[in-house]
Amino acid sequence: MMDNISTFIKKEFLHVFRDRKTLLMLFGLPIVQIILFGFALTNEITNAKIVVCDYAKDDASQQIIGKLQASQQFDIQRILLNHKQIETAFKDGEIKMAVVFPANFNSDLLHQHKAQVQLITDASDPNTATAISGYANQIVMDYQNELMQLQRVPYQINTEVRMLYNPELKAAVNFVPGVMSLILLLVCVLMTSVAIVKEKETGTMEVLLVSPFSPFLIIVSKAMPYLALSLINLTIILLLSVLVLGMPINGSILLLYAVSTLFIITALSLGLLISNRTASQQSAMLISLMGMLVPSILFTGFMFPLENMPYPLQLVSHIIPAKWYYIIVKSVMVKGLGFSAIWKETLVLLTMTMLLLVVNIKTFKIRLT
Repeated sequence: MMDNISTFIKKEFLHVFRDRKTLLMLFGLPIVQIILFGFALTNEITNAKIVVCDYAKDDASQQIIGKLQASQQFDIQRILLNHKQIETAFKDGEIKMAVVFPANFNSDLLHQHKAQVQLITDASDPNTATAISGYANQIVMDYQNELMQLQRVPYQINTEVRMLYNPELKAAVNFVPGVMSLILLLVCVLMTSVAIVKEKETGTMEVLLVSPFSPFLIIVSKAMPYLALSLINLTIILLLSVLVLGMPINGSILLLYAVSTLFIITALSLGLLISNRTASQQSAMLISLMGMLVPSILFTGFMFPLENMPYPLQLVSHIIPAKWYYIIVKSVMVKGLGFSAIWKETLVLLTMTMLLLVVNIKTFKIRLT
């Protein structure tokens, strides 16, 4: 009896070891998840890119700058000369904070026993802005305490915090662009992921085989209804954001719609590619949901700061369309910037769209033949 059971168990073990998909699910998936989530799911701010505008250029300002550079929270990009350069750096999305030392900073400390440091943060992401300003304020306070211990003088360094783009620190300013990118991507991909595979399952693929239309026109006809519905969906989202959540649209509404249309086409093309490659509607919807939901949440940047992630994961984020659209929406809606500030992100989305369309046409031609 025991020999029969052991033989049967051995047979099942052999079946499992021969099935590579099962082994991948058993060992590969947990390893990938623990590594991915362990590095990506963190709200701790590290290596936040900042700039320093030092009008003082004295010993006290240099010592604080050295402490900022030595901390793990900050990565000083460069020393700027004036406020105009700070404004340009924020508009370009290069930095999270600027530290400004006024002229005669050290002199004010020595003679008046008090001085002031200005912290300018990008509050379009209020959580990050609050965190990094708190880190910087703590470093300044540590320097103040060191001075008081060494010289027994009640020095006082006040930090003036200025929140750009979102002085009231409304959560909707960061939440709405992220949700827009997530919803539009998931809905568009899910809607079109079953468009072509459905033809095969229902037996109407033969109609397409004898159709006089080119593969490009067939793919366009599949996507057009969903494009129109997605634009209506976008309008509803914007109306709710403005009227209910009090989210401002500081930039051009036409530019926002134009770029949103491009992003929707990208998402629809991605859904059609999934539909082209899968054999059933169930598998297409599963791949669409699982394959796009988790990467979009992790690598868009509105929930977990991308700069905190290891460099390989930051590279992965570059192929997520929602990341680029999220940057665009924040730049247009929150910062009120024009096309000159978002042309790089728009070009990335356009390139993704063209590549997806080419692959879709080639794949569809193969399926038709």
